[in-house]
Amino acid sequence: MTGLTDLTIAAAREGLKAKRFSATELARAHVAAMERTRALNVFVTETPERALAAAAASDARLAKGEARPLEGIPLAIKDLFCTEGVLTTAGSHILDGFKPPYESTVTAQLWRDGAAMLGKTNMDEFAMGSSTTTSYYRPTINPWARRGDNRPLVPGGSSGGSSAVVAARAALGATGTDTGGSIRQPAAFAGIVGMKPTYGRCSRWGIVAFASSLDQAGPMTRSVRDAAIMLRSMAGHDPRDSTSVDTAVPDYEAALGQGVKGLRVGIPKEYRVDGMSAELDRLWQRGIEWLTAAGAKPVDISLPHTKYALPTYYIIAPAEASSNLARYDGTRFGLRVAGDSLTEMYENTRAEGFGKEVRRRVMIGTYVLSAGYYDAYYIRAQRVRALISRDFTQAFQKVDVILTPTAPSTAFAIGEKADDPIAMYLNDVFTVTVNLAGLPGISVPAGLSADGLPLGLQLIAKAFDEETLFRAAEVVEEAAGFTARPGGY
Repeated sequence: MTGLTDLTIAAAREGLKAKRFSATELARAHVAAMERTRALNVFVTETPERALAAAAASDARLAKGEARPLEGIPLAIKDLFCTEGVLTTAGSHILDGFKPPYESTVTAQLWRDGAAMLGKTNMDEFAMGSSTTTSYYRPTINPWARRGDNRPLVPGGSSGGSSAVVAARAALGATGTDTGGSIRQPAAFAGIVGMKPTYGRCSRWGIVAFASSLDQAGPMTRSVRDAAIMLRSMAGHDPRDSTSVDTAVPDYEAALGQGVKGLRVGIPKEYRVDGMSAELDRLWQRGIEWLTAAGAKPVDISLPHTKYALPTYYIIAPAEASSNLARYDGTRFGLRVAGDSLTEMYENTRAEGFGKEVRRRVMIGTYVLSAGYYDAYYIRAQRVRALISRDFTQAFQKVDVILTPTAPSTAFAIGEKADDPIAMYLNDVFTVTVNLAGLPGISVPAGLSADGLPLGLQLIAKAFDEETLFRAAEVVEEAAGFTARPGGY
């Protein structure tokens, strides 16, 4: 049964079709793997009964030759997606006991296409973090370990539970959300593929909001092909989401195998930041060489406003969060802490329900939106955001795809940056620009550091050009030949 958890989604799909194993056997193998990985704290809620029931239904369909695109594929779901009747916490105490009476659009489409839910994965509280250590439900541990160091490592964040569960072979794939890099950075830390689609490609309906103009759902898998398979089911127009774009969803898997001959690959000089390790710089250069050998042409480009991206993001995202989180007051759902008045109940509930990082960002957001500071901070940040987007528009007149590192470092030890929020925020230095511009991006595992930890390369494409993104990512994946896996998993 262990071999079943080593499969990719594509291989599992073929195995089910050929009747080499059943959906029930596949689900049972992953339920057993979930039990073996509990020490990593990847799940907030496990739903093995639901997975097995879905698998039985899939076996009936497979027997009739009525397989759907994801028939019998066991997946893990980030605990930011509302799942009907199943605890949904966003990693926060303030949503304690909340079981939505409805299903998010993305997960509904996964179930429509035959996938089975193994459980809800741990995450940074309200997706605010780069380490999955701000969760009310305790930190998730990265299945990877640094050579010669037994300290537990973070799996990245905020989708750290999803990255860890896929890397540890306890799910064939998982959903994540990406507001400033929360799919791509944890994917790099865990040695898996993490794909953030174009803003508007996947519906945000039923996803607990952090920053509404930045949030986007995406797949986290062990191969580029698997990401393409999952995205086709996750994507699509949804009239319930005003930011959902009404455009056809391509067959992303069909784009694979076309190579990159003739493509122009942009290399932005601004991504060679101070303090970047020599081994990461060397990996980036190897990525350029891999794409060049496959027929692509490297082109030096400039994204001049990149240096303003982090401060811009950490004004806009907290501002939107302070508005979105105002709904959590103890009166309608989740935690309620009594007080002598309605105002005191609000204060008590929010003080006890929100963690330190969430409170910090809500206060920052409230400050930049307040009278006297709105123009000086929020409006100015929106203007810089427009300039960052313009940089990409101009760059894509010269190139077809952009190659950069995914994160400035490998996974760090739990607690290592806990007392320095600025150092934690710097983990997003290579990823936030993609969210600010609404573009698609993907992280591909491309090598190991000197101490045996995964390193990722990021590719960025034009809006709604995920097909080119997958083509280039597949070439990097094949050239890198990344087959390493965390010890014991």
